[in-house]
Amino acid sequence: MTIWYEHAGSGEPVVLLASSAADAGMWDAQWKPLAERFHVIRVDYRGFGHTPYAASEPYSDSGDVAAVLAELGVSRAALVAASYGCAVALELAHLATRLVLMNPGSDLPKTPDLVAFAEEEDRLLEAGDARAAAELNARTWLGPAADEEARQRVTAMQQHAFTMQLAADPEPSQFRAGYDLGAIQAPALVVTGPYDLEFFRRSARHVAAELPHAELAELDWAGHLPALERPSEVTRLLLDYL
Repeated sequence: MTIWYEHAGSGEPVVLLASSAADAGMWDAQWKPLAERFHVIRVDYRGFGHTPYAASEPYSDSGDVAAVLAELGVSRAALVAASYGCAVALELAHLATRLVLMNPGSDLPKTPDLVAFAEEEDRLLEAGDARAAAELNARTWLGPAADEEARQRVTAMQQHAFTMQLAADPEPSQFRAGYDLGAIQAPALVVTGPYDLEFFRRSARHVAAELPHAELAELDWAGHLPALERPSEVTRLLLDYL
């Protein structure tokens, strides 16, 4: 099984970990500016972007990313993550020089808005309407600062992922490695915004409070995917923090 990745630039390694509502293409706007200062790496998880949805044995996305870093000879890196990618980053925190966690999830109880989203997504996918499910994701995860191009891009990335995943036979078996927030010593920047779902706003505050060396940044314009909503502002934030 080949995991797709690309890397560019030189200097301190920086790994970009995508949301499960997108793929590695969500970092296109940040890619070149970061590569001018860092050795930047991005990966498509199985069933997203350029990586097929297949496995000959149970796998984890964090294990796949770790294998890519080992292939590149990278033992330590800054980990920049969005949404689901934050869980992957936290599972790899033993490799992290620092963390940027944009709208992480958590083990807090699911809020009604998240439950309603998941039920509607499941209904659309069970009906075989991957396009409508992808459009639901774009509406849900992009805040009002996002333009139409970003909305179309998220819809396309998510529809592609749904199409690959629904077609998988057999469906791969995935496991989670887990992590202990209180044991993570890397400095962390946790990002949230008022236009995200309540679950993720609560989770960002929870994660920032539980990590021993974290600060919380609240972007007053941001939804769930700020890197796609105001790309240049997120690029500046990353360059300043990293």
